[in-house]
Amino acid sequence: MEQDYDAQRIENKWQSRWNESRIFEPEPDEREKYFITIPYPYLNGNLHAGHTRTFTIGDVIARHKRMLGYNVLYPMGFHVTGTPIVGLAELIESKDPQTMDVYSRLHRIPDDILETLTTPERIVEYFSVEAEKAMRSIGYSIDWRRKFTTTDDTYKKFIEWQFNLLHDKGLIVKGAHPVKWCPNDNNPVEDHDILHGEEATIVEFTLIKFQYDGIILPCATLRPETIFGVTNLWVNPEIEHAKLKVTKDGREEIWVVSQEAYRKLTFTDRTVEFIENVPGKDLVGIKVTNPLSGKEVITLPASFVKPGNGSGIVMSVPAHAPYDYLALKDLYDKDMSEYGITEDLRDIKLISLIQAKEFGDFPAVEAVEQFGVKDQNDPKAEEATKIVYRREFHGGVLKENTGKYAGVAVSKIKDILTRDLIEEGIGEIFYEFSEPVVCRCGTKCVVNMVKGQWFLNYSDPAWKDKVYKCIEGMDIIPEEIRVEFNNKVDWLKDKACARKKGLGTRLPFDTNWLIESLGDSTIYMSYYITNKFFAQGIDVDQLKPSLFDYVLLGKGSVQQTAIDTGLPETLIANIKSDFDYWYPVDLRSSGKDLVPNHLLFFLFHHVAIFEEDKWPRALAVNGFVSLEGQKMSKSKGPILTLREAVDTYGADVSRMYILSSAEQTQDADWRNIDVESSKKQVERFYKLAKEIIDSGATSGIEAELKLIDRWMLSRLQQCVRETNNEMTSIRTRSSLQNAFFLLYNDVKWYQRRGGTALLYDVLDVWVRLMAPFTPHICEEIWSEMGHGEGDFVSQAAYPIFCPRFVDNDAELAEELMCSTLSDIEEIIKVTKIKPKMVVLYTAPDWKSKAFRMALEMKNEEDLNPGKLIKTLMSDPENRKYGKEIPKYIQKLVPDVSSMKTERFEMLLGMTLDEMTILKENIGCLSNEIGCPIQVYTADNPEYDPESKSRFAAPLRPAIYLE
Repeated sequence: MEQDYDAQRIENKWQSRWNESRIFEPEPDEREKYFITIPYPYLNGNLHAGHTRTFTIGDVIARHKRMLGYNVLYPMGFHVTGTPIVGLAELIESKDPQTMDVYSRLHRIPDDILETLTTPERIVEYFSVEAEKAMRSIGYSIDWRRKFTTTDDTYKKFIEWQFNLLHDKGLIVKGAHPVKWCPNDNNPVEDHDILHGEEATIVEFTLIKFQYDGIILPCATLRPETIFGVTNLWVNPEIEHAKLKVTKDGREEIWVVSQEAYRKLTFTDRTVEFIENVPGKDLVGIKVTNPLSGKEVITLPASFVKPGNGSGIVMSVPAHAPYDYLALKDLYDKDMSEYGITEDLRDIKLISLIQAKEFGDFPAVEAVEQFGVKDQNDPKAEEATKIVYRREFHGGVLKENTGKYAGVAVSKIKDILTRDLIEEGIGEIFYEFSEPVVCRCGTKCVVNMVKGQWFLNYSDPAWKDKVYKCIEGMDIIPEEIRVEFNNKVDWLKDKACARKKGLGTRLPFDTNWLIESLGDSTIYMSYYITNKFFAQGIDVDQLKPSLFDYVLLGKGSVQQTAIDTGLPETLIANIKSDFDYWYPVDLRSSGKDLVPNHLLFFLFHHVAIFEEDKWPRALAVNGFVSLEGQKMSKSKGPILTLREAVDTYGADVSRMYILSSAEQTQDADWRNIDVESSKKQVERFYKLAKEIIDSGATSGIEAELKLIDRWMLSRLQQCVRETNNEMTSIRTRSSLQNAFFLLYNDVKWYQRRGGTALLYDVLDVWVRLMAPFTPHICEEIWSEMGHGEGDFVSQAAYPIFCPRFVDNDAELAEELMCSTLSDIEEIIKVTKIKPKMVVLYTAPDWKSKAFRMALEMKNEEDLNPGKLIKTLMSDPENRKYGKEIPKYIQKLVPDVSSMKTERFEMLLGMTLDEMTILKENIGCLSNEIGCPIQVYTADNPEYDPESKSRFAAPLRPAIYLE
C-alpha cells in the first residue's frame, strides 16, 4: 500500500475499474432481485449536499443488498419538465445579477459557459452531464445504461400512454378548482416551481358578509361559528381599500376590501369590477350589521390588520380570541374622536359562545391572565391563542345563544355552518395560502379558481381506498411516518395536472396543455427497465400504446404487439421478461419534503395503473441538510455542491460524514470543521489497515486462541450483528457507529492488550463491513490484502452474524479488565496520588451468590427484594452478613430489574472467575498503571489497611491505592 492515504488516486482508480468491469449493470438471473430507486434530481442547478445525503443513503442500501447476495438494480434519470428551467434560462439571458453571481460563484460554472445557457435545452444538456459526473465522482453504484431525461421523445410516449390510461379510467377530470397560480407565467405552480412557500397549502376560509348602507364588508375566517361572538370589526385606517362590484352566480353586490384582496378576487370564480378607492380611515367608526344576528357592531382602528390577509377586514371576537381581547383593551383609554367614535369602548360586552371544560365564559381573558400577557405585542399572546383554539376545537361545544347550532361540537361545526351561510347568501368560500408563495420568476402567487383546467381526481374515495390499502401492506421506514402518509391521503384534494408554459409532454387528449412536472414523475421507475432497450435505437414511432399495455400490464399478446409496433417478438418478450423480473420497486428512498407531494402521487398512480403484485413494497424517508446552520437554496445560496465536497474532502470522507451526521428523519447540518474529523477517521482506518498488511499478518482463526482473541472475535460479531440490524431500519448513523467507530476502538484495545493473531481476520470482516459506506478505500485495502484484480469487495459477501463466535465470558472478562483499569485511572486522577502499589478485591462469595440468584429470579419473573433476602438468609453461612445483605439487595434488585435484555442474557449464563482473570492480567494492569498490582478476594483479604474490600461487588472490584 502507498504510504499515505491519497483519496483522489484511490477513488479515480476504483471508479475506473468499476466502469470497465460493468459490475453495476445487472441482468436478470436466478438470484432474488432488489430494485431500489431514489427521486431523480431536478436539473436547474448542480447537485448539492441535500442530494448527497439522499443519494448516498440509496447507494449504501444498494451496495449492502448487493453484498448480501441480491441482484440489485439502482438506476438514475433526470427531471427537467416544468417551468423552473425555462425561468432560469430567461434570467441567464437577461443577465440577472443575483442569478449570474449564484451560478458562477456557488455552482462553479465558468463564466464563458454560463453565458451560453440561455435556452432550456442548453441548461438540460449542461446539468445532465455535470450531474452524472458528480454522481460518478462519489462512487454511486448506478446502472447508467438506463438514464434518461423527462423531455426525451421516448419518455414522452410513455407519459402519453400513462395519461390516456388515467383519463380512460375517469381519474383525470375537467373542472374548476383552486390552484397555486403564477400571474406572470399565467400557469399553475407546483413545489418545484416555487421560490418561497414550498410548504404552503391552500386553506378554505369562510367569507362572512357584514353590511353597511348597501355595501358589504366581507371578513374571512377559519372559524365561522365565532360570528355569534363578534363585538366589532377591525379596519386598518392606514391602508387604501377598494370598492368593487362583485358578481357570482347572477348575484351582484358592492364590496369593500383591501387592494390586495381585490387582486386576489380577480383570480376567483367571480366577476370583479373596480369602482373606486376607499381610504381605510373612512371605514372606521361606522356601524355594520352582523348578517346572522342582525345586530349592529362598530368598526375600530387596528394597525395590526395586514391588507394581504383575507379580505383585509377582520372580525373581532374578544371572548374567544386573545389578540382581539388585548387589542380592544388597548383602545379603552385612547381618543377615538378623529374617527367620530365618542362612546366608551368599555361598554362593549364580550359574548361567550363556546363552552370548553378547561375554561369559564371568557377563555381569551383567562388565557391572557394565565400566561401573564401584557399586550398584543407580547410573544406570549401567540401561545395563549394556540391554547384557547386547541382546547375549544377539540373539546368545545356551542352554547344556547348560537340557536339551532347549540350543543354541536366546535370540531364539527365549520362545514355545517358554512353551508348554511352560503345557502342564505350571507357567506361564501374564499381560498387563501397558509403562507405567502413566490414563484421562481419572482412573482407573488395567488390562489386561482381555474375553469376548464384538467385535474387528477385524487379526491375520489375509491382511489384513496386503494392507496390506504397499499400503505397498509408496505414497509415504511421509519414506521412512525405511516400515520403521516395516511393523513396526507386523507387531506389530498384534486390537483391540477396541466399547464400552458414550460417543458414537458403534451396532454394527449388536449394538446393545448402540457402535463405538469409532478404528474409526469409518478411511475417513471418502470421506465428505467424499458429504457435499457429503448436507448439501443428503437424508433420513437414504434412505441405504441399496445407495447406499454403488454410490457407493463400484461394486456394483449406478443404477436399482436409485434404487428402494431413493427418490433421483433423476441425483443418485446425480452422487455416484458425484464419488467416482470425487476418490478415492483422494492424500496423508494427519499427526502421527507416529498411526502406530501411526489411520494403521495407515486402511490396514487401505482395503485391506479398496476395490479397489487406490482405495487411498491417499501418507502424510506430521510431528513434535510443545511449548510453551516443555513437552509440551502440552488437559486439563492448558500449551497455546497456534491462535486465541491468530493473535490475538497474526497468521496469516501464525504460519504462517511453525511451518513454519520444524523439519523434517518433527523435533519443534518453540513459543517466543514466536522468533515475534517471524518477525514481523520478515514485516514486512521487506512493507516491501521496498512500496518496490518505490512506486518505480513495472515489468518489465525484456526489457531489456538487466547482469551483476548476470543474477546476480539466476539466483539466483531456484535458489531456485525448491530450493523446489519441498523441497516435493516436504514439507520446509517448507528450502522457506522457499529461498523467503524466502536470496532475501531475494539481493534485498538485488542492491539493494546497484545492481540495479534486475528488482525488479518478482523480486517477481512471490517473491510467488507465498511464497503457500502466507504467503497473506494475498502476496494484498495481488499486488493492489497491479496485479492485478485477482478475480485471486488463490492461483490464480496457481506459479513453475517455468526453466533458460534460469540463468547460472553471473554467479553465479560475484558469488560472487567477495562472497567477496573478505568476505575483505577479515575481514582488516580481525582486523588492526584501516584501509587506505589494497587490492591484489588474481588466480590465476596455471598455477593456473588446474591447476584446469581437475582438474575435467576428475574429470568423466572419472580424477582423481589424480600424473597431474595429471605433466600440468602436461609443459608447459615450468610447470616453473619445479616446487616449488609438488605442494604446490598436494595441496590441490586433495581439494577437487575432495569437491565436491557441483551445485557441480562449475557450475565445470566456467566461462568466468570474474576480472581483468575485479574491475576492472569496483573502484568497488563501493572504496565498500564506503572506500579505493582495485588489481587485478593474480599472473603479473605491478606492486606486491607482501609477496609476497602467491603465495597467489592460482582464485576466491580474494590480498589486500594498505596
